[in-house]
Amino acid sequence: MTERKRWDLTFETWIERQIRVAQDRGDFDDLPGYGKPIPDHGDDELWWVKSYLAREGLSTEALLPPELQLRREIERLPGTVGSAPSEKVVREIVSDLNRRIADCLRFPSGLPVPIHKVDAEEMVEVWTVERARRREEARTALNSTRPRLETESEAGAVRRGWIFRWFRRRNPPVVREG
Repeated sequence: MTERKRWDLTFETWIERQIRVAQDRGDFDDLPGYGKPIPDHGDDELWWVKSYLAREGLSTEALLPPELQLRREIERLPGTVGSAPSEKVVREIVSDLNRRIADCLRFPSGLPVPIHKVDAEEMVEVWTVERARRREEARTALNSTRPRLETESEAGAVRRGWIFRWFRRRNPPVVREG
């Protein structure tokens, strides 16, 4: 593309010539998608945005209106607060979400999507139940991997008993007559 078009050539012949020269050089060999059909995206005008997001590994949730984003966040809130380290962090998460919900209700974007504020006490209760469940799972996992103490003490008693019997056989008690 560094060469300039001559004045006596039309743009079409000049571009076709550049394409032919590039093909002869092999510039179009081994391109990604070579030999595959061009994908049909139908009537979707945002196909290129969706394919870009998929290629980059990003979520399409960012394309949703703010009301729907908040609805999804409210639905995922029990899982989010379940992994919080303390009750204070749970309350901060809920207050931040409620602040964003209030902003969205104050300045709606036009979609009539019903959203409501989240009760902080209810989320603290969910967090407490989830925390107790995780602790119980951790205890059962710890107990299943730890060997049983009763079995070890019984095995130790059996070993010691065998040693004592062996010494008794080797050293019989001396009976004195007298």
